[in-house]
Amino acid sequence: MADLKSNEKSSRMMKVFKWVEKVGNKLPHPFTMFLWLLVIIIILSAVFGSMGVAVQHPVKDETVAIKSLLTKEGIQYIILNLVKNFSGFAPLGLVLSMMLGIGLAEQSGFMDAFMKRFILGAPEKLLVFMVFLIGICGNIASDAAAVVVPGLAGAIFYGAKKNPIVGIIAGYAAANAGFTANIIVAGTDVLLASITGETAKIINPAIEVSPLSNYYFMIVSTLVLAVVGTWLTSKVVIKIAGDYQAEDQVLDQTQDYEVTEEQRRGLKSAGLISIIFWGLVIAALIPTNSPLRGEGGSFISSPFIKGIVPFLLVWFVAVGVSYGRKVGTVTKSADVPRLMTKAIEGMSSYIVLVFVMAQFIGFFNWTNMGLVLSVKLADLLKASNFTGYGMVVAVIFITMFINLFIGSGSAKWALLAPVFVPMFMMLNYSPAFAQVAYRIGDSTTNAITPLSPYFAIALGFMQKYKKDIGVGNFFSLALPYVLGFGIIWIILLAIWFYLKLPLGPGAGIFM
Repeated sequence: MADLKSNEKSSRMMKVFKWVEKVGNKLPHPFTMFLWLLVIIIILSAVFGSMGVAVQHPVKDETVAIKSLLTKEGIQYIILNLVKNFSGFAPLGLVLSMMLGIGLAEQSGFMDAFMKRFILGAPEKLLVFMVFLIGICGNIASDAAAVVVPGLAGAIFYGAKKNPIVGIIAGYAAANAGFTANIIVAGTDVLLASITGETAKIINPAIEVSPLSNYYFMIVSTLVLAVVGTWLTSKVVIKIAGDYQAEDQVLDQTQDYEVTEEQRRGLKSAGLISIIFWGLVIAALIPTNSPLRGEGGSFISSPFIKGIVPFLLVWFVAVGVSYGRKVGTVTKSADVPRLMTKAIEGMSSYIVLVFVMAQFIGFFNWTNMGLVLSVKLADLLKASNFTGYGMVVAVIFITMFINLFIGSGSAKWALLAPVFVPMFMMLNYSPAFAQVAYRIGDSTTNAITPLSPYFAIALGFMQKYKKDIGVGNFFSLALPYVLGFGIIWIILLAIWFYLKLPLGPGAGIFM
């Protein structure tokens, strides 16, 4: 009877995932989607502009009306600002700058060796915890962790005579459901903060959003999620997966992930460079009259905090070069720009997408549609008295749902930020708070969307150990992590909300 109920539950789950897959596959590419959105904005701006739709500006003593893009002024704006919107789009320069450093470190082999070293070197009692910690922090290497960590965890579990299927799904959940968290400032922080800052200017043109604006919350999230993931693995997922019996002769694949002596020397060199680099930065920050400090010796509003990206860029370059010289991936000065070029090549699709994203945000801002919509929504929420933490949870759930169908985090935030960020500000919440609510929703359901390009790779890893494992098995094992991470993250954000804790340096919950 229990087996029958389990099969019925699995069947219902499969129908849901098949529906998500069917709907998601029918959605256009994000580039095409934003092109259609541009057309829609142009038409709606003309309609609402002719109707005279307007609101009172929340800060300035003036009435703001929707402007039509089909007027003389609007057509001139499109023509004169098409290139400016693209070249002046803040996330583009910041993200590409970060990728020069992170990409070099990745191409030199540092990122891959670092993840392997810390997981392989973990004591058996801390093995699962380290899988989650490294998997969650792996977003520093963009999507590399989604490929490396699941395969590595499966091989290690198999070598330790544990169920390798559990290791793979734990690594996959860590790298996907926990994607947005980290203990190091990553490209995700830079990208999202840039978009948040651009859209926050709808309300306050002078506002700045730092890549560190969610840093405190994300450090705690990383550690908490690693603990929760470890607990879910041992208490829930292992029981769902059941006992494992090797089929035929499965080779011990841990040898494919061994860290060589050469790589160990490279990691030691990179570690030494890191200590020296950050030691010099800290020493430079100590004097109150340091050029890295702000007015009056301030640290929070200092050039160091506001300009964290150049420091990270130099650090990643130094780490990548020092590691590469030891292992032979960097043998001459020409290798540095070569590896950087190779890393930037992988960003070509992002650059193409940014072109239409920048136009979307530019059009949305110029027409005043973002401001008007945000004011209207804020007024509606105030009228219904739905402005507290329940509203924040609703935003998280909306993002979770959208995340099942649209994979690109930058595309989703470019779509949602022009509405969510000003709306939060109208309700006296900070842009950093709107951003962190989005990040929770955007990350959690990554582990159960069948549209993820890494889902098939992880399933392939599983089928090496168990040939008949299917999609339903995969998602039934991933679901506890999605639910567990979602619940814990919402509780953690509630603690931050009610205790009014800072989300990052100089970034609180409220305006």
